[in-house]
Amino acid sequence: MTAPVLRRSDDLPQTAASATTVPVAASLAQVLGPGLDQVAQQLAATAVRRDREGGHAAEQRELIRASGLLALTIPEAHGGLGGGLPEFYEVVRRLARVDSALAHVLAFHHLQLYGVSLYGGPAATAHGARHLRETAEQRLFWGNALNPADTRLTAAREGGGWRLQGAKGFCSGALGSDRLTVSATTADGGFLIGIVPTRREGVRVEQDWDAFGQRQTDSGTVRFDAVRLDDEELLQVPGQGPTPRATLRSQIAQLIMAQLYLGLAEGAFDEARRYTATRARPWSASGVARAVDDPLVQHRYGDLWLKVRAAQAVAADAVDLLRRALERGEALTAQERGEVALAVAEAKVLAHRASVEVGSQLFELTGARSTAAEFGLDRFWRNARVHTLHDPVDYKLRDLGRFFLDGRIPDPTAYS
Repeated sequence: MTAPVLRRSDDLPQTAASATTVPVAASLAQVLGPGLDQVAQQLAATAVRRDREGGHAAEQRELIRASGLLALTIPEAHGGLGGGLPEFYEVVRRLARVDSALAHVLAFHHLQLYGVSLYGGPAATAHGARHLRETAEQRLFWGNALNPADTRLTAAREGGGWRLQGAKGFCSGALGSDRLTVSATTADGGFLIGIVPTRREGVRVEQDWDAFGQRQTDSGTVRFDAVRLDDEELLQVPGQGPTPRATLRSQIAQLIMAQLYLGLAEGAFDEARRYTATRARPWSASGVARAVDDPLVQHRYGDLWLKVRAAQAVAADAVDLLRRALERGEALTAQERGEVALAVAEAKVLAHRASVEVGSQLFELTGARSTAAEFGLDRFWRNARVHTLHDPVDYKLRDLGRFFLDGRIPDPTAYS
């Protein structure tokens, strides 16, 4: 469905960057076919320059908005494209090969949409469906202010709703977004999750993200000064315990990380291979005329590829298991949910290792000239190194080891 871009009273005017050469896709096939290819090509064309400059990629985000990708995972019944987890993760990985920052922003947009569908009981269903419909019709971009490790944001009861006060850090995609998923603590130790329009009075998104990698994820701070949150905007009320199905949101998030890391590993491998084939010079002691004919170089590429291939295979298994768990709905058991967490942990650890190792070791195969800024090959390692710090991978290894030693499945948390 091709719908006009509607704007609400708490939205800013549409920017000039909204004009784009990418047509709005009308079907899932178009989004996953020529539409995705064109987005990837256009992101790749400016990726090195934008990585160097950092800041907010407003033009590229409007490119994504116009492509139809924002509606990818929204059910057709709500005006979306009806894509499932396999299609979603394929898009994330393919875009991460060329631009892991914008792939991250898009992935977290859909993570918020999955949260809308998973959190809450029957009372939140109609509310969530409305937000999904509006997102599809208006091509809204969602950002994240849900960081559970940051407890500075509090919620106090006020009238028929809540008053939000404080701040959240690491709010990926918040800058330039239309909606935010927000979590806050209450005075009695409760915890709530809700939806707030980004341009609501009292919300201030700061452009203070300055990490040396993932430089355009807009993962800065969001401040809330007496911001209104109505009861009808709640997805999870204080004291409400999540069902096993609802806790799958953390597994969707963890597998997003794995797909981003895997895309980085694939992108780094492809760029290194291309450089070796077209620019690298053979070492004098190799006795060959081309770098690609050096048996040591061939050996090292074979070794790096196995790291990538292992991560691909295990990630594919995890995607399938997570898909089947979602399809189980409220019948999903705690044990089944735990098995998903183990599969996702395996995928994340292997993708983590592949992204960091390929991104670093490629320079040993491409040579000193490949470190020139014009090639931007360092961005793969920098992006992987920053993003793999999202949560300690050692705890994934602990979960796996504990399971194989005493059969204990991971406890459901925001990270496991």
